[in-house]
Amino acid sequence: MRKQIAAANWKMNLTIDKAESLLDGIVSAGISLSGNHLAVFAVPFPYLQMAQQKISATNYFIAAQNCYSKKSGAYTGETSVEMLQSLHIKYVVLGHSERREYFQESNSFLAEKVNIALEYNITPIFCCGESLSIREAGTQNDFVAKQLQESLFHLSATDIQKIVIAYEPIWAIGTGKTATSEQAQEMHASLRNVLAEKYGKEVAGNISILYGGSVKASNAKEIFSQPDVDGGLVGGASLIVDEFVTIIKSLK
Repeated sequence: MRKQIAAANWKMNLTIDKAESLLDGIVSAGISLSGNHLAVFAVPFPYLQMAQQKISATNYFIAAQNCYSKKSGAYTGETSVEMLQSLHIKYVVLGHSERREYFQESNSFLAEKVNIALEYNITPIFCCGESLSIREAGTQNDFVAKQLQESLFHLSATDIQKIVIAYEPIWAIGTGKTATSEQAQEMHASLRNVLAEKYGKEVAGNISILYGGSVKASNAKEIFSQPDVDGGLVGGASLIVDEFVTIIKSLK
């Protein structure tokens, strides 16, 4: 059974005091996760060590929000996977729509990041998704398939199963437009089919695909109930204790 994952993406939010308080609140909720359930917190770089300490007595995990494509060197301001590994970080978010849009991260550049993360046994949470113009043109399936093909399809069948995929309908994030659970399922099924065409149905069936389109406590259970939706990559709602606790509990 593939993993069902509630992943929090804090983005560039919270002071250290608020970050500590948020984690304390979620940990104190005492959620018992079953064997196929995971909760992951992608926190800003300055909070990685603090967050690791906060969740040390739990079965939660901490993720970095990004990494660089090189092991080390003269890359001022960047963070390497070697650094993340030294902090015992197990996950890293790669290819988030904001990284693609604001920092022009290409599919080929993300392939390099995927490679080095896997080399250091850090699981990439690989983001993909389309803008409103692409959705309105009806070319979203091909567009998102290309993101996977150009960043992931060089991987072996063994390594592709180490990836977590997060589908983000960019047009449904902070725009007032809402993606239905049926639209989420449609894209997730399309992505799994693309993976199956390359690697076979068994391999595709082992890969967790998360939904990242404005998941919140009120809609998480319905979205997560879809057969090809394996949890969520959660933004704003992950910054509120009660909201994210409910989201974790909504995993199927």
